[in-house]
Amino acid sequence: MNKGNHPSVETRRPDRAALIIAVVLALIAGLIFWDVSRLAGLAGYSQIGPTTVPYVIACCLIGLAIWTAVEAARGDFGHEREHQEFGPVFWIVGGLAAQMLLLNTLGFSIGTGILFAMTARGFGKRMLWVTVPVGIAVSFIVWLIFAKLLQLSLPAGPLERLFF
Repeated sequence: MNKGNHPSVETRRPDRAALIIAVVLALIAGLIFWDVSRLAGLAGYSQIGPTTVPYVIACCLIGLAIWTAVEAARGDFGHEREHQEFGPVFWIVGGLAAQMLLLNTLGFSIGTGILFAMTARGFGKRMLWVTVPVGIAVSFIVWLIFAKLLQLSLPAGPLERLFF
């Protein structure tokens, strides 16, 4: 409210969700610092070794955590958040869970094809009868490139064994 010549004073509350995000960022950074500290002896003769990039990432995460906490404490995020639709999230998380559960039994192509289809469903593509075969075909091509061309180990299932 503006009375006379006095500027209005907005009361801003700390943003709890942003504070939680800041804490999670700091915890992830702490976990990275702890994990990399166990590799400290691997640097060898050079100052730059396998621990350099994880330390940089952890430092960046600490910076982001501090920045997020300051902005959250000030209440500077200010805008209203959109309503969260949980249906799409469940489809995508379900697809990830299905892929993890099916990878060793049905192989990379089928497991990842199901993940593809469920993610497409989460984004609004309702025709699973189309997205499942398309996802399996694309995943099989990816498996061919990685497993046969690049000689990397990806789980093979009945589809991969059928052709190789």
